[in-house]
Amino acid sequence: MFTPDHIAQLAQELDTAERTRVQVEHFSKRFPGMTVEDGYAVSRAWVAHKIAAGRTVRGHKIGLTSRAMQLSSQIDEPDYGTLLDDMFFEPGPIPAQRFIAPRVEVELAFVLKRTLEGCKVTIDDVLDATDYVTPAFEIIDARIEQFDRHTRAMRKVQDTISDNAANAGIVLGGTRVAPRAIDLPWVGAILRQNGAVEETGLAAGVQGHPAIGVAWLAMKLAPWGESLQAGEVVLAGSFTRPVAARAGDRFEADYGPLGRLDFQFH
Repeated sequence: MFTPDHIAQLAQELDTAERTRVQVEHFSKRFPGMTVEDGYAVSRAWVAHKIAAGRTVRGHKIGLTSRAMQLSSQIDEPDYGTLLDDMFFEPGPIPAQRFIAPRVEVELAFVLKRTLEGCKVTIDDVLDATDYVTPAFEIIDARIEQFDRHTRAMRKVQDTISDNAANAGIVLGGTRVAPRAIDLPWVGAILRQNGAVEETGLAAGVQGHPAIGVAWLAMKLAPWGESLQAGEVVLAGSFTRPVAARAGDRFEADYGPLGRLDFQFH
């Protein structure tokens, strides 16, 4: 297990990488004994540093929710990170210089109306605690390089978890819908990049039902004495592959009955 000093050092490296837009090498390569728990400790320390600098928590994200992503990462559960106030963007222009290597995913966001907590949380509990569900883009980024600069080996899940589960940006839009007013697993989206269809998917790709991940997260936070709070936004997980983006790219997500949202990197 990492020492407190070690955790603080790596959290500072991530903060510097984000500010300078210069990625760092894989923590898991530099420290072969690194565990998933070490990764979460680094992530929490980085988030705590940001809060001390004036940021506020707006919610949480769940990642690695598809079976394919879990197999490729050699894990059997999702990961999670914290959404901060400066990660939220309105549809429209978004500054590309905020990111290092942005990629775009299509998701559903749950906005809570009451606390969700405990060691036994069900889909019904999530739906009861949700004010509304709405379409969302997640912009993920990599302060730790995705592929090692020397070996081209892909980073490990410990690295992604350390990196606050690759959190970087969120765009909400489209129609707000009561969680039981629509069959959530059948919510679909078409993702276009510069007018070309890049991805399509159904929310059922998120573990069969997007509320499953929200319940999992509430239970995962319980041993820390933490919970999902009223007013928080929870990104339930992507149901499309991440699409690489550059300055000038325009993204549009068409959710059919739930409307459309778009943004452009500039």
